[in-house]
Amino acid sequence: MSNAEHRRHLLTPGETSARAGVSVSALHFYEREGLVTSERTAGNQRRYHRDVLRRLAFVRASQQLGISLARIKEALATLPGDRSPTKADWARLSRSWRDDLDARIDQLTRLRDSLDGCIGCGCLSLRSCALYNADDELATDGPGPRRLLRPLEDVPER
Repeated sequence: MSNAEHRRHLLTPGETSARAGVSVSALHFYEREGLVTSERTAGNQRRYHRDVLRRLAFVRASQQLGISLARIKEALATLPGDRSPTKADWARLSRSWRDDLDARIDQLTRLRDSLDGCIGCGCLSLRSCALYNADDELATDGPGPRRLLRPLEDVPER
C-alpha cells in the first residue's frame, strides 16, 4: 500500500468517535491511558487506524462488565502492535478471561438471587438476611459484603 493509500485508510478523531460511539474526549483519554494509539500527520493532527474501532468496542464492552481499565490494558497488551489482530488473537485474549468472567457471572447471579428478597424489605428478618453481619463478625475476612463475595459453596446457611 502506498503512503497516500495508507493515509486514506486513517480516521480522524471525529470519524473514529462517531464510528465507535465514544466522545472525542473519551477517545483521547483512552489514548492517554495506552488503550489505543494514533499517529500524527505532518500538521500534528491525530489519525487512527481502522483496527482501533475493534479495540474501542472491546474497551466499552469490558467496561460495561465492570472490568477495570488496568485489566483491559493488560489484555490489549497481549494483542500484536505491528498488525491488526486476527480472530485467533482475539480468541486467545477471550480464553484468558473465561474463568474470571464465569466467576463474575456466578457472583452476579448470587447477588441477584440474594437481593430479590432484600430490596425494599427493610431487613425485617435479620436471621435469614444475606447481608446481615452481627457485631461485624466478618471484618477479619476483609472489606465489603463478605457473604456476597464468597463462592456459593463457602456461604454458611443461616
